[in-house]
Amino acid sequence: MSDSSARNNPGRQSGGGVQNLRLKWLVFAILCALPLFGSTSLWLHGVSTIPLAAYGIVSVLAFLLYWSDKRKARADQWRTPENVLHALEFAGGWPGALLAQQAFRHKTRKVSFQVVFWLIVLMHQVFWIDHLFLGAHLFALF
Repeated sequence: MSDSSARNNPGRQSGGGVQNLRLKWLVFAILCALPLFGSTSLWLHGVSTIPLAAYGIVSVLAFLLYWSDKRKARADQWRTPENVLHALEFAGGWPGALLAQQAFRHKTRKVSFQVVFWLIVLMHQVFWIDHLFLGAHLFALF
């Protein structure tokens, strides 16, 4: 079903709030725990503030770009390329992207997009597990 036909489908639930809000906030908090703890730890130990700042700033940028892309999709205008969205997610903006996906119901049904998105989230989780608990040896192999 295309975006335009989905919008015009009277059987489709429109607008409203986010479904399963409590569960989604819980999952969001769990996913953000490692990056937040890890980047805060780096900051408190005087190593770097870049990861902490990047997660915050790039997440806001990702959220705004998703919002803009959703508006463009509704207006049948030129869209933001998916690789740009994924680049922002990879740069640390995946928390903002995840919030935007749920808030705007944007890019949530496109399986190929979601696979790449969740692989990016998984890479961030593995990075912080490696950095915090495994001595940062896993990514040294690359």
